[in-house]
Amino acid sequence: MVDYREILRLKSLGYTNTDISSSVHSSRNTVQEVLSIAEALNVKWPLDDDVTNIMLEAVLYPERHKKAEERLMPDYPRIHKELAQKGVTLSLLWTEYCMEAKNAGKKPYMSTQFNDNYHKWARVTKATMRIQHKPGDAMEVDWAGATIDIYDDVTGEVYPAYLFVAVLSCSCYVYAEICINMKSDTFINCHVHAYEYFGGATRLLIPDNLKAGITSNTRYETVIPRAYKEMADHYNTAIVPARVKHPDDKPNAEGSVKFATTWILAALRNYRFFSIEEAKAAISEKLEELNTRPFQKRAGNRRTAFENEEKEFMQPLPVCPYEPAVWSTAKVQNDYLISDGINKYSIPFDLIGEHVDIRCTSNTVEVFFHGSRVASHVRKKSPQKDPICIREHMPPEHQKYLTYNPEEFENWAEYIGEHTSKVVHHFLYSDKEPEQGYKYCVSLMKLADRYGQDRIERACERLLSFTSQPSLRSISTILKNGQDKLPLEKTVTGHNVFQRRSSGITRGVSAYRDGGDDT
Repeated sequence: MVDYREILRLKSLGYTNTDISSSVHSSRNTVQEVLSIAEALNVKWPLDDDVTNIMLEAVLYPERHKKAEERLMPDYPRIHKELAQKGVTLSLLWTEYCMEAKNAGKKPYMSTQFNDNYHKWARVTKATMRIQHKPGDAMEVDWAGATIDIYDDVTGEVYPAYLFVAVLSCSCYVYAEICINMKSDTFINCHVHAYEYFGGATRLLIPDNLKAGITSNTRYETVIPRAYKEMADHYNTAIVPARVKHPDDKPNAEGSVKFATTWILAALRNYRFFSIEEAKAAISEKLEELNTRPFQKRAGNRRTAFENEEKEFMQPLPVCPYEPAVWSTAKVQNDYLISDGINKYSIPFDLIGEHVDIRCTSNTVEVFFHGSRVASHVRKKSPQKDPICIREHMPPEHQKYLTYNPEEFENWAEYIGEHTSKVVHHFLYSDKEPEQGYKYCVSLMKLADRYGQDRIERACERLLSFTSQPSLRSISTILKNGQDKLPLEKTVTGHNVFQRRSSGITRGVSAYRDGGDDT
């Protein structure tokens, strides 16, 4: 609005129109027009203190003032509150305002004037915070630069502890936690605790470009560690890291870190902590004091601002809290096993030679191939003697091998016949342990699949007719040559002749050692 009072005052002091124009930031034509109308209406300086510029405008420009009265005055407090809703903008609210003005039979303000008037109202009422940050929209996180000392009560050694700070951009409500390190799993756990402290999650998560949170952040791409992104997905929030060397992208976190450094770390500078638990308890007390500390430029404090303006707009927390996970990549070896560093776990055998992603939590081990989960195991906390295997992950022959035991082999052999049962019994119990004969029993079963059960029984019968030490090679030879198809008497007779021809005295090696003949 034109400053009519100042124009009249400066003119009474003898200033030129050019000087008045520069002082009140209005054009010379406007200054000349105001002075001409004031002179015609005999409006002169000095004026009473209660005469405002609005009153002067009504006197100098009655038609303009009348038109202003015909316009519908926007409800800026309601507009301010509506802006907190997700997706609501001033453009949308101006469109709705135009409809309200039309229904009321009044003229609306143009969009630019509507926006300017809102921003002026927001500045006057100290409500600029919500212009840039909607309630429940963003959480900014960072590590404090200062540390706190933890003393070992046995050795007296001193090691540093680090302060994690999270702040809601709208209400500036702060969460702080002291940690023994700044590793990735600690960093992610702090986010989980912050969401639990706030009782909800935000739409956006704004971290700094620290290694635990951001792998790479350039103008062309942003690479976020898988575990960190997985945590954000669990809470339905999006990670938007601040630009490199642009702390203004997260001004609330920067300010809150300084504030926490002063009112938490500096306030505890004279304390000695002999465990991280003692430090956490002290930090929690100071955090409550920080959040209930009154604002300097407006009423209330961080907690009341959060409860009154932001709490209801937070996204609800998932039913189950996020469980931090460690991701790794491995190539599947021929034993179709992967390792979590302590034990080995099976995955489907058809992934041998492929690269898979391994996700390890405190309770589970999961394996992913091309984004799809292919295996899941309950994680064993202590080293196990044998790998943890699921039968369905094995090849068919390996699955079948697990069913092998003496009773199974003997039951199969008894079903085939008496002679097969004797051969299998010999395979199982002729050596020290039954397991030593498993491979012969398996091979015999394969021969039965190839030649048939009847031929196996006849081959075992013929073999047992001339030896009490049957071998798998002999049974295979009988089957290949078809001797099992010959009459048993002929086979036995031929065998007896062979035995008679084989009898007699045989010279030893020493008889031919010198190449001579001892006869």
